[in-house]
Amino acid sequence: MKQSWWTEVTPDVCLSFQADLSALTDGELDSLAATRAVAHLEVCAGCHDFFDDVREMARAHRDLSDPDALLARVSSLTGQELFHEAESKGLSTRLATIFYQLGKAYVLLATDDAYRLEIFEPAVKVESEKTRGRGFVDGVLESGRGTADVDWDGARHMLNGRLTKIEGHLEKGKRLLEEALTVDPDHEEARLYRAFVHAHEGRRMRAAEDLRYVFDSAMDETNRGHAAVQLGKLYGQERDDRRALVCYRWVTISGLADVDSRFYFVRYNAALCYLNMGQGDRSIDMLRQLLDHHPGQASKIADALSSSTPKTQERMATTPGFAEGLIQRCPELFEDQGENLETQEIVAESVEDEAC
Repeated sequence: MKQSWWTEVTPDVCLSFQADLSALTDGELDSLAATRAVAHLEVCAGCHDFFDDVREMARAHRDLSDPDALLARVSSLTGQELFHEAESKGLSTRLATIFYQLGKAYVLLATDDAYRLEIFEPAVKVESEKTRGRGFVDGVLESGRGTADVDWDGARHMLNGRLTKIEGHLEKGKRLLEEALTVDPDHEEARLYRAFVHAHEGRRMRAAEDLRYVFDSAMDETNRGHAAVQLGKLYGQERDDRRALVCYRWVTISGLADVDSRFYFVRYNAALCYLNMGQGDRSIDMLRQLLDHHPGQASKIADALSSSTPKTQERMATTPGFAEGLIQRCPELFEDQGENLETQEIVAESVEDEAC
């Protein structure tokens, strides 16, 4: 325990300041005197201790006169309030995740259940997830642990029957994603999938808003990566290759493209951006990097080039030096005579056209 040595021998000059400090604690000291007293605290350890003790005694008196304040202070000191807050947040996050998982499953059923940019694990089975969700919500309600800021009764109704009245898989998915974000506005995965739905329905600006929000605020770098990729796709659809390239380059610079196999294709997307901007050499540089980092993906890259859009194939044919440079610097794309024959033919035609 701290020794209050100011109660023993105190210089006269400090007695004057200590009177001022007592008045300061009670809010009864003018600004000039308060400034002098605070300055004195910086150089006098005795008066500093005196001021700390006076503040503690004043706080104790206030707490005794206000039992609710005292209880709140004791609760804070013991950590009980923090524990209950964390527990409540945990329950809310679990509910939001159930809504998200169901929403994602319905969205993929309505659009493309083989969506190759799936976020995290594959979609859950709808019926089993609904059953699990109902059990969780019922358990929370029966235990009385549900917080007032979450509509637990509404969640029960949603999982027990209200959902069946919504027509169409996509509408169900949209409603569930909205429910997830109502419970937990910071649920990153739910916001990513809502952005996917917005983009699917042609609402690109709203999709971009959700994606920028995730990119700016996500705690999970993988989620930031998904947001960057989807933003890049949106910019690409708007023919804004420079902005799309910035998004893809963030993923490569962050290292995600090399540590997470789901992002290996980002260098391919970046290569197409360079090609669209007429920078053939930089496009080939990016494809070379892609092959160096992911040599096992050579056949997939070749397939992607051979099945690319007519516009991309035209750019490969008309960009000066691209076809020859690709053959020379990325020979892996042409080693498999069977699988990559179409790619070879496309590039060969490009070389012949340029030679003419």
